Amino acid sequence: MSATLAPTSLVTEQQKQQFKDEGYFVIESCVPPEHLEILRENCQFFIDEVNAEMDAKGVDRISINARGKRYFRSLCYQKKPIMGRFIFSDLMADICRATIGDNVFLFHDQYVVKGPDKDSAFSWHQDSGYVHHECPMYLSCWVTLDDVSLENGTVYVLPYTQVGIRSVVQHLKDPTNNDMVGYFGKDPGVPAIVPAGSIVVFSSYVFHRSGPNLTNKMRRIFLSQYTPTIIRDLQGKQWGQAIPFLENGENVWREEDAVATTGSPRSDRK
Repeated sequence: MSATLAPTSLVTEQQKQQFKDEGYFVIESCVPPEHLEILRENCQFFIDEVNAEMDAKGVDRISINARGKRYFRSLCYQKKPIMGRFIFSDLMADICRATIGDNVFLFHDQYVVKGPDKDSAFSWHQDSGYVHHECPMYLSCWVTLDDVSLENGTVYVLPYTQVGIRSVVQHLKDPTNNDMVGYFGKDPGVPAIVPAGSIVVFSSYVFHRSGPNLTNKMRRIFLSQYTPTIIRDLQGKQWGQAIPFLENGENVWREEDAVATTGSPRSDRK
């Protein structure tokens, strides 16, 4: 009888080492078409939600959202549990095991959309800089729903060895656009120029920014973030979500459980 072979990881040993050394790596064209379609289908729903909130308040800017320019919509999985098919997929389990280990929680999820506008850039920051200065490292997965380029405002990362920082630094709020800014140097960073269905995987300690969208089309991104432990604020209260994903390397998410947990109607599932 032949021995059972362990599944081959999509993440290479070189990428694992790059994550340790530089804090990031990129996997091109890896999202299955059916999952990419789910993420695309639900994106407009959340853009419309933000616009409706602005309409109700008679404003064109709420927090870091700006009408027609850029949209950030969080906790989308809670309203659309079908998105869990991607968020808790074998692909994401593989990436999490290769970077943060065998015990993993979903911490945060959101759409990040840039409209065709020169004012749609986003400032240098660390994702942990939006939490607190003692925030432990977690994983950010920047998923391209469209081809990304220099012209439509792709993400730029600052590898650890280029900036010399591997921990959270103090961030200051930009009063013009409400961005939290943590890096004020001149290094332009490394741009990700990849097709739709790719993932830029990076540590929450990696500085990153994005340029403006100078094309005539939306640039759509879905961001899912994972932690090896439950993240808490400085008073000990849970910060963000803590939805179990991996336990001892095994995927414990079940779609039927997600519907009961989120309270979303069965009609949301396809």
